Order: sequence, then structure tokens, then C-alpha cells
Amino acid sequence: MRKVAVCGHFGFGKTLLNGQTIKTKVIATELIEKLGSDDVMTIDTHGGLLRLVCSIISSVTAMFTCWNMVILPAHNGVRVLGPILAFFRMFSRCKLHYVVIGGWLPQLLGDKPYLARALKKFDAIYVETTIMRKRLEEMGFDNVVFMPNCKKLDILSNSELTCYDTAPFPLCTFSRVMEEKGIEDAVDAVMQINQRYGKTMYTLDIYGPVDPAYKERFDSLQEAWPAYIRYRGCVEFDKSVDVLKNYFALLFPTHFFTEGIPGSIIDAYAAGVPVISAQWESCQDIVDQTTGFRFPFNDQRAFVQHLEKIAKDPNAVLEKKTACLAKAADYLPCNVINILINNLKQ
Repeated sequence: MRKVAVCGHFGFGKTLLNGQTIKTKVIATELIEKLGSDDVMTIDTHGGLLRLVCSIISSVTAMFTCWNMVILPAHNGVRVLGPILAFFRMFSRCKLHYVVIGGWLPQLLGDKPYLARALKKFDAIYVETTIMRKRLEEMGFDNVVFMPNCKKLDILSNSELTCYDTAPFPLCTFSRVMEEKGIEDAVDAVMQINQRYGKTMYTLDIYGPVDPAYKERFDSLQEAWPAYIRYRGCVEFDKSVDVLKNYFALLFPTHFFTEGIPGSIIDAYAAGVPVISAQWESCQDIVDQTTGFRFPFNDQRAFVQHLEKIAKDPNAVLEKKTACLAKAADYLPCNVINILINNLKQ
């Protein structure tokens, strides 16, 4: 019997930079480092419907050959995989562990009582935020464990910090490029400030994969942008700190109220870069007054006001940089993974 099987979106042979793939690989890698490669098997769900069917069959089989099954599905995956594994749990000694990616699960379960019943049969559900744990407990779950998101990053030292005390101040976004991530809000806010001052107070670089449904609009928008706003493409997940360390602040004006703990904010902290963020549901779990600035959700006026205040007082950002480095250590996989390992059936 192997100790654990990990079923998730690995995308073997592909270069995928979405949060689900990154977290799946991080969790599996840490388990292999802690338990040994012979005791950890991986099941990849990437590849469409046929691959999903194969991964379900492999997962059910693994329940009878492994002591633990760890799954990291997204919305569609958990709808299918959750009830199937919960059913076979009755015939297997395997413990079921569901590592949630993002903060959307309580909302999904609101009108799916069959799925809630299935997930209550899991041995543990690991959530990224305290808000999410509270919501699930209010729904009758007694198997919820708080386990923050994590990324394996080289945290900068204080001597490596890059500081800017005069304009132009370089800003960036570092996420999927889509309207729901507030990309247009970031562009609009920077343009408003620069127009008010009559000079370039801020530059803005946009990083990340462009959502296919947004590409046509995004290409059109770029044609009208001034030179101080640029799309800079994608960055490999292990190069994020090297890129982000050159920026004054990270903008995170998300429109997703149920964000979990975004990996891009962990990246920024490891680079000593404070965050200017919309206050989504669980924002306080990662962005506080020592590491960044929060503005009310979907409040563009407040977003612009924050940028204007910071332009007048850049020290308000600079004084948070060392706290960001300290905060980054909370999200190192070597620390976080022990929460999962301590719950594994040995």
C-alpha cells in the first residue's frame, strides 16, 4: 500500500501557470519530499472529458491501493469526483482529503445538497481562509481544516529590497488577464492619476495569461493605451520573485468576491512588494495594514484615492516592505504541508 495518491490538474508536459495547477504541483512535490517518491502517486485530470473519466477510474482504484487520497479539483471536478469517492469510501480503508483551491466552495454548495452530503463524508476538507472555514461549519461541516495557500519561493533578504521614493512609481498586476480580475480598473486608475498630475506618476505592467474569452477585447484596449501601460506576457512560477522585486506595489482590484488566498500576493510578499487590493470576502486573511492597503470591494473611486494618497506619500508603501518579507514565510510549503501530513493515515 502506498501512503498517498494525489489527484489534480498537473498538466504534465504542459506549461500551465494557473493557480489550480501551481497549487496541485506544490502540494504533490512537498508530499514527495516529505514521504518519498515511492509512497506518492499522482493522477492528472488535465485533458478534457476522456482524461477526466480516466482520472476518476484511477482515483477509485487508488482508494484500494493507497492509505490516503488527496484531491484538488475545481468546480466541475468536485461535482463529479466528490460523490463518487464518497460512495467508494464505504468499501475502502482509504482516508479522503479534499484540498480546496480558492474561496468558492460554500457558494457552490448552497444549492447542491447532494454534494454537501458527499463532502461531509470526507475525512478532512482543507480551506485557504478562516472565513471559508466558518461558512462551512455554519453549513454543518465538522471536518474542515484551515490550511493556507502556499508557494515554494526564495524570499528576498532586506538588503535585496528595491525602493522607489520618486515618480514614476512602477506598478503591476500579476494574475489571469480578464475583466473579472479588475485589469481595466487598474488601467483606469493609473491613467486618472497621471492625467490629474499632468505627468507620469505611475507606470503599469500587466502580467499573466490572457483569458481566451477576453483576448479580442484586451487586444483592442491595448491599442489605446499610453506608453506607460504595457502587457508584459507570462512569467514562469519560479521566476515571479525576480520579476516582482522591481516594482513599487502590486495592484489586485479583483471582482471575485470569493477569492481564496491568491498566489500572486504571496509572490509579491516574497519580493518585498506591498499590495493595493480590493477587499474581497477573505482579504483580511492575507492583506493587513502592515503589508498593504485595502479599498472597498468594487469601489473604483476609493481605489483611485488610495493611489493618489500614495503618490503624495510613497513612504507609506516603503515602510511595509520588510513586513511583507516576514509575512511570506507563513506561506512556505515546508511549513504549510505539515497540516496535511499530520492528518494522513500512516
